[in-house]
Amino acid sequence: MKSLPEHVKSLDPPSAARSAAHSAAHSESRPEDHSEPRADPRRWLVLAVASAAQFLAVLDVSAINVAFPVIGEDFSSASAAGLSWVLNAYTIVLAALLIPAGRLADVLGRRRSFLIGLTVFGLASVGCGLAPGLGWLVAARVAQGVGAAVLVPTSLSLALPAFPAAERATAVGVWTAISAVAASAGPVLGGLLAASDWRWVFLINVPVVLAALAAGVRLLPRPAPAARRSWDPPGTLLVFVAVGALTTAVVEAGDWGRTSPATLGVLAAGIVATGLGVRHVRRVPEPVVDPALFRTRGFTAATLGLFCYFLAYSAMLLAASVLCSDIWGWSVQRSGLALAPWPGTVLVVSSLAGRVVRAIGERGAATLGALCFTAAPLWWLTSVNGEPRYAAAVLPGLVLAGVGTALCQSVMFAAAGRLPEDRISLGSGVLMVSRQGATALGVAVLVALGGGAHRLGLGTLRAGWVFAAVTAALALVACLTFPRREPSARASGV
Repeated sequence: MKSLPEHVKSLDPPSAARSAAHSAAHSESRPEDHSEPRADPRRWLVLAVASAAQFLAVLDVSAINVAFPVIGEDFSSASAAGLSWVLNAYTIVLAALLIPAGRLADVLGRRRSFLIGLTVFGLASVGCGLAPGLGWLVAARVAQGVGAAVLVPTSLSLALPAFPAAERATAVGVWTAISAVAASAGPVLGGLLAASDWRWVFLINVPVVLAALAAGVRLLPRPAPAARRSWDPPGTLLVFVAVGALTTAVVEAGDWGRTSPATLGVLAAGIVATGLGVRHVRRVPEPVVDPALFRTRGFTAATLGLFCYFLAYSAMLLAASVLCSDIWGWSVQRSGLALAPWPGTVLVVSSLAGRVVRAIGERGAATLGALCFTAAPLWWLTSVNGEPRYAAAVLPGLVLAGVGTALCQSVMFAAAGRLPEDRISLGSGVLMVSRQGATALGVAVLVALGGGAHRLGLGTLRAGWVFAAVTAALALVACLTFPRREPSARASGV
């Protein structure tokens, strides 16, 4: 089993909170629409239900990764490769199903999909907590990934329509705050629960799921009947194979070997499926991924920008964790607290993102965020050495990264808000696949820069910060190509 801090491989702090939801910051720039219906008096309760689901998704990832060593002790007869599937099964299934699940939500309805996803996630959590063996635990983690894949593209896009445009940025701030708390509390809570029994890390989800289900059935709005649309089974299968195979190749390359037949074979399968999928969606009338999505102004730039951004994001997050835990020798709990200023800054700045967009426009806000984000790894390159100088060397970079995260993602995820109403969940799924794939690839690149060593040295972290600065700069280029719009212009133009 690797000593590399596995708890960061799929850790996704406040970022996981911002799929289609960040159209809120965008929508705050709209002029007042006097024809807009009155605000739903239950809107804050609706947001609370959606936030509870996102809290579980974020908390479950960070807490489980911290509990991973204890799980390994309980299944001591299992191989390191076998144990790694406790983490990787969730990551792979989540990435592979995001687009099909987004399409499902648009076809069947977001409310129904959300409740189904929450139910699956809850039952899978019970299965994880009661797992009698490693095989059962991995199977339950697969089911958790299925539930999370349904929740992620639908949760906040279901809640936001209850808010008038003027309040949506505030709603995003609440969503971001809850996600940031989950990301920050995950390592600490996971460590405390795992100290008693790692099964509690899963079972703690159950009462939250039950409460969210009861409230969701009562509060979530029932959408108007939508026109029937085809499901496109061949396209769905190709997307599942393509994304799943590519993610598997990236995630498992460290264990299988980057040039092993298994890695190369799975990678080739993913590439072939991707080619066939692109050909398929151009030839059928209602494909699982409509190419028209990428003709929407800003959507392609947002997809590519998010991919480059999360390459940098994941490498920076892992490098910061390794610096605290391996280079400086801090405990997992202390390292988690040391990283808390990043999501804490996101919490504060996200609540102001709507005002920033209104003041300087979308392109200006995204560019400012990308500049701050690029500055973070450059700061660490010039300031960090072997001495544990947290306040002077690390903290400013965490704050810069937090500002960049809040502003850059706010605009790029808002691209889903430009899509037609019946494509928002699908568009969110596409953007989230870009996020998930880049997150896994960014970690793999940093590990590869270490030459496969079990512990990454300071030289590797410096190389990782160079990589992060370059990929963040590419995200900056994508932000500069974002559609120019006056701050007062309508956000819905395509």
